[in-house]
Amino acid sequence: MTISGFSMAKNADKLGYPVKEAVLSILPLVDEFVIAVGDCDEDDKTRDLIESIKSEKVKIIDTVWDLEKYPRGMEHAHQTDIAKEQCSGDWLFYVQADEIVHEDDLPVIKVRCEELLNDREVEGLLFKYRHFWGDYDHYHYSHNWYKNEIRIVRNDPDIHSWESAQSFRHIPGFDGVNYRQQKGTFKLKVARSDAYIYHYGWVRPPKIMRAKSKAFTRIHHGEQKAREHEIKNHPVFDYGDLSRLEIFRGSHPAVMHERIKKFDWADQLKNNSASRPKFRHEKFRYRFVTFLENKIFHRPLFDFANYILLKKK
Repeated sequence: MTISGFSMAKNADKLGYPVKEAVLSILPLVDEFVIAVGDCDEDDKTRDLIESIKSEKVKIIDTVWDLEKYPRGMEHAHQTDIAKEQCSGDWLFYVQADEIVHEDDLPVIKVRCEELLNDREVEGLLFKYRHFWGDYDHYHYSHNWYKNEIRIVRNDPDIHSWESAQSFRHIPGFDGVNYRQQKGTFKLKVARSDAYIYHYGWVRPPKIMRAKSKAFTRIHHGEQKAREHEIKNHPVFDYGDLSRLEIFRGSHPAVMHERIKKFDWADQLKNNSASRPKFRHEKFRYRFVTFLENKIFHRPLFDFANYILLKKK
């Protein structure tokens, strides 16, 4: 059995993504790691970070992003597919540039991949998520944050990254352009991996978080919306009241320890401006559904699942 890791990134360094840590977190498990590195800005050092890993397993593909051809976030999926197509493993393990796997979970993942290798009904493995917010001590457990997602898929050319690269689908005869198509696509049949993805996409100094938010708006909605976003929003991101979030009492992945030591924006997390728009997790309807999920029913309610879970696997 062989496992390939893969990812994509652009301007990950200047926008505060822990991309090096993402690669390192699964490098002991995989036989190769393929990453598509886009045409970064001159002041960005993403490629240098990846090169500094100095592992023969790591393969960099240099790419150019085309937001006109792949609008509405589809360039994320396109870049993910570029890396996926160069993978040679039986299983393909996708981590985004802000997703880290705990070293304690690597043996568990390997065992699951071995157990299911010859079970062709299983097309992917589902991971649980911890979404950190603001700092490394708080994470989301609210309804509007996805609790599971596919991160390992079989090496099948008909399996493609989908929409804005959050997940995967079967797309037979794919035209290579419309990553948001619904018709003619099929959800993957998946089994649980019994492992977590630690998602640090919303843990950055507030000023860098605002820059990341603007870049995200540009990729999904175009240059005009990005300019409007910059004018409309305060230059420093306001994370709001962190007391509404769950406190994390576990251990972070070892590859994150050095980055966590550099945490120095605690005093910037107390803005909580009453004038800013509320985040979805702060709105009453989401808080109410979250209460029902966590205190009454103990399961997700009204969740969209982009997969078919094989419960007996």
